[in-house]
Amino acid sequence: MSIVVRFHPKNLTAEQYDAVIRREEATETYPPDGREYHVCFGTDGDLHVSEVWDSLDHLQAYGPILTPMLADAGIEFSAEPEVFEVHNTVRR
Repeated sequence: MSIVVRFHPKNLTAEQYDAVIRREEATETYPPDGREYHVCFGTDGDLHVSEVWDSLDHLQAYGPILTPMLADAGIEFSAEPEVFEVHNTVRR
């Protein structure tokens, strides 16, 4: 079952976000298996990220790859990610 994940970073800047994306893109695991969508939104210094994954297992498998990148960029979180089962998706 697909899931939606909402991350709660503290004071996320465009510079921090872009640094992580560049590091992700440089790995052999990019894009990560099972990540359907990735959306970053908000204003610089208050960016947020939501993703849609094929399953919780896919998300958890990517965690050990992504977590060190986030730490290296100085990204902290104000809360644990929220995870929701997808009821429906509509594509254009």
